[in-house]
Amino acid sequence: SMIHFVVHDEHDSVGVVVVEGIKAGQQLTGWIMDQDKNIKVRAQNDIPIGHKLAIQKLKANDTVIKYGTDIGRAVAPIKVGEHAHVHNIKTKRW
Repeated sequence: SMIHFVVHDEHDSVGVVVVEGIKAGQQLTGWIMDQDKNIKVRAQNDIPIGHKLAIQKLKANDTVIKYGTDIGRAVAPIKVGEHAHVHNIKTKRW
């Protein structure tokens, strides 16, 4: 089946969309590279290619993990399948 997003490790909280045209409500397949397994997530929003989507439920102030690295904190609750970008994630540097 088609891979819509990739995740480095199953402990990451977000994956990266690798196809064009993801629409809200679409059932997506993600590939977790380190464990070589697939996961299914329903998109909550339209998500552009190269952008992140949440694969774990995040609360405000939770640390966001991408490719095994802390990339910032959630500034609002983020549902599984939701677009995870600058509107709901901020760096911890400032």
